[in-house]
Amino acid sequence: MSTTYEDYKYYLQETSSFYVGSKYTLQEITENEEINFKFRKVIAESVIPKADPEDTLETLLYYLTPDSFVYQIMKQMKAGVRVSVLRKKKNLFGKETEVYESKYITIEELVSMSKEEKEAKGLFIQELKGSKLALLTI
Repeated sequence: MSTTYEDYKYYLQETSSFYVGSKYTLQEITENEEINFKFRKVIAESVIPKADPEDTLETLLYYLTPDSFVYQIMKQMKAGVRVSVLRKKKNLFGKETEVYESKYITIEELVSMSKEEKEAKGLFIQELKGSKLALLTI
């Protein structure tokens, strides 16, 4: 019996933005016809030549550096990233527990964190959010 991990493999869009789940590989993004054509074209022509097609979107974003060409593309796309961050929360009796909190951060905020900071915060990338209008300018 074989199971396929499908959580965080989705594409949603609204009037001004689109959202892509982080577990898609770059190759899967280019082959999925439900995903915006322009976004697939940007991934195929600009991102895959600079990265491994088998990398997930999560891996690509997690290890993004400020001097990379892919970062410039994401910035141009006005990308945001939904992440889960581990934080301490007190319950009614004052006992602390660790919980994950989801929030959106800009691509600039993500890139400004070092790998050690990401690990210390327990950062988990859930999705990429991009502007449809900005995507047209790329």
